[in-house]
Amino acid sequence: MPMRYMLRLNVLQMRWVVLVCLSGMSLLLSAVTGDSFTISISEHQLSVIEAKYKAPGRKRVNEWIQMVASAQGRPVREKLTLVNDFFNQNVLWVSDFDHYGVEDYWSTPLETIASGGGDCEDFSIAKYFTLIALNVPMEKLTITYVKAENVNPINRSHMVLTYYEKPSAIPLVLDNLNPEIKLASERKDLVPVYTFNGQGLWLAKERAAGKSMASSPSNIALWREMMARMGREFE
Repeated sequence: MPMRYMLRLNVLQMRWVVLVCLSGMSLLLSAVTGDSFTISISEHQLSVIEAKYKAPGRKRVNEWIQMVASAQGRPVREKLTLVNDFFNQNVLWVSDFDHYGVEDYWSTPLETIASGGGDCEDFSIAKYFTLIALNVPMEKLTITYVKAENVNPINRSHMVLTYYEKPSAIPLVLDNLNPEIKLASERKDLVPVYTFNGQGLWLAKERAAGKSMASSPSNIALWREMMARMGREFE
């Protein structure tokens, strides 16, 4: 019997991270810090996806599920490569305005792979949750906001996924602009600004020290909205 696409959480391990905004108000961010992110799609959801995105949308979702199932148990570096390549090869970059009709929209992994399109945030989020589904520890993964020196000189804002073998290690960068996974020290074109995951938010330079930021970027609200939609996208 098909199960629903969902977040499977160990309630005893669930945490809440409170980030203090510049205005003095607090932002409560639900942190997914449980056992795993479980990918499981019902036949009804697949039918809804097919109605909206035709047969290719359903095919991409099925291939995503199959990729995760087949990659379980592989070495972490292989998982990183498989996930990075999968999304870079199956998702086309498209602006939020062209794709969703709004200036900024953070899609869930299922929305991204079903639609076959997304921008840098969507690539990073999809890779992040897929690796968690592959049992890569959340504390080793962060979504990093960077300034990309080799793109549009007017707007260099970009996001990548970063993997830390150890908290103090130089992270590996999973990117949709450059498909090759490289150490951050080799990506001279990227200037890190801040980094976050389900456990917290840090200035990039203070990530290893574990010092959370005292203020939260406004687009963290988009993360919260995305989390609220997750599992209910194609009901």
